[in-house]
Amino acid sequence: MSASLVRATVRAVSKRKLQPTRAALTLTPSAVNKIKQLLRDKPEHVGVKVGVRTRGCNGLSYTLEYTKTKGDSDEEVVQDGVRVFIEKKAQLTLLGTEMDYVEDKLSSEFVFNNPNIKGTCGCGESFNI
Repeated sequence: MSASLVRATVRAVSKRKLQPTRAALTLTPSAVNKIKQLLRDKPEHVGVKVGVRTRGCNGLSYTLEYTKTKGDSDEEVVQDGVRVFIEKKAQLTLLGTEMDYVEDKLSSEFVFNNPNIKGTCGCGESFNI
């Protein structure tokens, strides 16, 4: 009986740079703290859900609401113990966005720093290209 030999050749692949994936949404420490504070008063809710609505003169506006469960098509972002769910319709428009919470003397609000937005109109709504 003759033994079969299998030959194998190893070739070096040209150096490929690994592309880091963009996080769907990142939260600043200020946003994490505010969401934790808001959820303390609502123990039946597990997180907040971010969505988009067609609104304004040029495009989309973001919505935020408490949620008790993760929807079937929601993407879940967990950061520092906070759970944020992103509706399917909002997933592509929010890709790479940073969610912040800002307070000043006259207002307090969540701010979405979105690299995909080309500008805003006079009413403050965003539009994407």
